[in-house]
Amino acid sequence: MDIVALFYDLDKFVVTFQPEFNRPLLEDGRRHRNRRGRMYLSEVMTILILFHDSNYRTFKHFYLHHVSKHLRGEFPRLLSYNRFVEQIPRALAALIGFLQTRFGSCSGISFVDSTPLRVCHNARIHSHRVMAGLAARGKTSVGWFYGFKLHLIINDQGELLNVCFTPGNVSDQTPVPRLAQKLFGKLVGDKGYISQKLFEQLFSRGLQLITRIRENMKNRLMLLWDKLLLRKRAVVETVLDQLKNISQIEHSRHRSVVNYFTDIIAGLIAYTYREKLPSLRMRDAEIAMLNGQTI
Repeated sequence: MDIVALFYDLDKFVVTFQPEFNRPLLEDGRRHRNRRGRMYLSEVMTILILFHDSNYRTFKHFYLHHVSKHLRGEFPRLLSYNRFVEQIPRALAALIGFLQTRFGSCSGISFVDSTPLRVCHNARIHSHRVMAGLAARGKTSVGWFYGFKLHLIINDQGELLNVCFTPGNVSDQTPVPRLAQKLFGKLVGDKGYISQKLFEQLFSRGLQLITRIRENMKNRLMLLWDKLLLRKRAVVETVLDQLKNISQIEHSRHRSVVNYFTDIIAGLIAYTYREKLPSLRMRDAEIAMLNGQTI
């Protein structure tokens, strides 16, 4: 990842975002010095995103053994590790806003899926306190877990179109109408999204939901193009695999709720900067044919 290009994008965004974010904040009647911190917000955001493009398993080792030793020239006003951790929460709102600028555009072919984000091992659920009241028990095809769910939609080029988080016990179908508000064409999902109500709700907006059928359901006719799209649904699972195993958005070492979500958002942003994303490599003419259009 190009550090200079990443910092340029972040700094350009922060210059516009920060005044607008601070303007509507309510005052408590007391005077505040409001001094600028030693490190710029864009520098803090850059380091958080760079971690997810490194091979380090923990942010502490990344900061102490890589940033502090090899990136002193890029960050001349570097803070101590403990002081930097205290600065992480103020980057959450800016990272969320910047992530939205990194979303791709809908091409008419989209894929939806969800993945569990465990916050602790099942044996430690009763003693877990950090996410108490927020996380919940959920079940996937491989068993039970305790944590959250990440729901995302991508296009045929592997670009993120929208994401959201829910407790682990929320159905995969629940956030789809909100996630797919700006989509058109075809939306491909797995059997977890089978719902006549959801299909009709999306179809009224001009979006066709395509899923496989369960064994206890009656067979139905399906267009050949739709069957081919179902075979390509693995592209969204590849994206989720990269987010978990390369960007490392899932681990159970967090001690703060805010830092937990800051880490995940930074991992999603790091994914958008990858040189090569999983894609179907489809041309515009093929996409138009899949959507029933003529060239």
